[in-house]
Amino acid sequence: MPKTCVLILLDGLGDRAHALLNNQTPLQAAETPCLDRLAAMGSTGLYHAGKLGQPLPSENAHFAMFGSPKSEFPGRGVLEAIGADVELEDGDIAMLAHFTSVLTTLENYLVLKYDRICGTPDEIDALYAAADHYEKDGITIRLHKTGGMFSVLTMHGDVSPYITDSNPMVDGRFVSAVRPLATHRDDPDAIRTARVLTDYISWAYHRLSAVEQNKLRVRQTLPPINGIVTQRAGRMCPRVSMGNRYGMRALSIASGHMYGGMAKFLGMDFHKVRDTRDPGKDIAKRLEYAATRLEDYEFIHVHTKAPDQAAHTKSPKGKVRAIESLDKGLSQAIEPLLYDDDVLLVVTADHSTPSSGKLIHSGEPVPVMFVGEGVRRDTIDKFDEVSTSAGALSCLRQDEIMHMILNYLDRARLAGIHDSPLAQEFWPGDYDPFIIQPREEEKEDE
Repeated sequence: MPKTCVLILLDGLGDRAHALLNNQTPLQAAETPCLDRLAAMGSTGLYHAGKLGQPLPSENAHFAMFGSPKSEFPGRGVLEAIGADVELEDGDIAMLAHFTSVLTTLENYLVLKYDRICGTPDEIDALYAAADHYEKDGITIRLHKTGGMFSVLTMHGDVSPYITDSNPMVDGRFVSAVRPLATHRDDPDAIRTARVLTDYISWAYHRLSAVEQNKLRVRQTLPPINGIVTQRAGRMCPRVSMGNRYGMRALSIASGHMYGGMAKFLGMDFHKVRDTRDPGKDIAKRLEYAATRLEDYEFIHVHTKAPDQAAHTKSPKGKVRAIESLDKGLSQAIEPLLYDDDVLLVVTADHSTPSSGKLIHSGEPVPVMFVGEGVRRDTIDKFDEVSTSAGALSCLRQDEIMHMILNYLDRARLAGIHDSPLAQEFWPGDYDPFIIQPREEEKEDE
C-alpha cells in the first residue's frame, strides 16, 4: 500500500455556475485533460471542511482538513504572527490589520472608502512609523509589517481575543465598532480590550491623517491612506502536532505567512515558495520538489492560491485561464508521483470562491479525488463539482478526508483499540513496550 500521501490543494477551486460560461462553473468550462485523466484512475467525490452551505476561510478549512478540531484553532491572527516570526508572549492576542482609506461623516462615523488600497514604499514606511506603538491602561499595541499594507497587530497586557472585527470588508460601509463578543460581554478583559483597540483606531486615524505623505496625496486628489481596520483576533493555545495525532511526518509546500504559521503550529515542516504570474509553472516546480522528499515524509501538502486569487477578481473567464494553466503544470510534473506505488495522490480544494457576486467565499462543496494503489475506481472521468458528485467517495466533511488518507496508507486505527494512553488516530500507535516482572522467588534469591 502507499506510504506517502501527496495532497494537491487547489485553493478556492470550487465555484458557482455562471451565465457567461453557459451556466457552467469555471472548472466545468476549463479544458483539464490532466485532472480528468486522474479522475478516471481513482475515486472521486465532494468535500466540505465544515457544514454544507457554510463559507470557510482558508485557515479554518485547512485546519479541519489537516484533522485538527475547531476547539484547538488559535485564530488567523496567531497563525499569521507565527508565520511572520512575530514573537507572542503568554496571554498576547494577535489579529490581522491593514491600512485603508476612510471618510468621516458629520456624526464622526468612519466609512470604509477603499478597503484595498496601495501605497508607495515611502508612504508605507511613514504610515507604520505613525501608527506602530500605542499604550493605554496597561495594554501595549504593536503593528508588525507582514507585507505592503498588511500587518499583524498584537496586544499585550490583560487582553482577550473575544472581540468583534472593525473591518466590514465592503467598501462604502461603516467601519465596525469594536465590541466584546456576546459570550464575553461581562468579561473585564474583553471589555478593556475592545475599549483600548477602539481608542487606538481613533488615535491612528488622526496620526495617519497628519502624515506628510497623506497631505501630499490629498493635494494630488488621491484618496488618503488614513485608517486601520482589524479582524480575526486570536490567542496561542495548547496544540497537538500532526505527528502525535496522526503519526505522520508532514511537510507543507506553500506561499504566504498563514501557511507557514499553520505548519509551525501543527508541527509540520514548511518549504516556502514564491508565487509568480505563471501558476502552471509554479505548481510544476512544487510537485517536482515534493517528489524529491517522498522518503522523508508520510504527508506532503502542495498548495497553490491561483484559483482563489483569480476568483477574487470576479472574472469567471480569468478563473478558467488559471485552472487551465494549473492543469498544464500538473501534466508536466505528475508522472513521477502517479506511477509510484508508494504514493497516494489526493487532489481537492479548501473551499469554493465565487468569481461573481458579493460573497468572498461560498458554501458549496468542492471536488475531491484519491488516486493510488488499492483505491477503488469509480466510473467518473471528469474532475468538476458536478461530475464528481456521483463518485464513490460521496461527500466527505471536516476531518474525514484525513481519516480516508490514513485508511489508504494502511495506518487507520480500528475503533476501540487503545495501544497508547494518548488520543492517537493512527495504528500501530506510539506505546511503551511491556516489561516482564520477575517472579517472587527470583526476588527472594537476589
